[in-house]
Amino acid sequence: MKIFIVEDEDILLKVLKEKFERESYQVALATDGEMAFSLIQKFQPDMILLDLLLPKKSGFEVLEQIKSDPALKTTPVIVLSNLGQDEDIKKALQMGADDYLVKTQHPINEVLDRVKERLMSKSR
Repeated sequence: MKIFIVEDEDILLKVLKEKFERESYQVALATDGEMAFSLIQKFQPDMILLDLLLPKKSGFEVLEQIKSDPALKTTPVIVLSNLGQDEDIKKALQMGADDYLVKTQHPINEVLDRVKERLMSKSR
């Protein structure tokens, strides 16, 4: 299974990458919103983890691009962000995100579990 992570916090990106690779996932990364979409198109992931606060282009803009692309629109997207306001969560879910995790409220192992759950339900 292939996971694409869009995250600009280096330490979190490294930890997530290592955790998923230990679980035998193929992992690709982007650190800004501008480069994310073209890399996602090339990688064709089974799941996307997307931060919303990104340099160059917001995660909301990237999410809109993903959900507008016929080849990617059914790819599950889990938003992993520091934005924890109800309006941000509601907006992301309305735009097509499958789940929304606030970084400060969800430890890395819980993120991994949520990804596994989504991938298992997708493959059924």
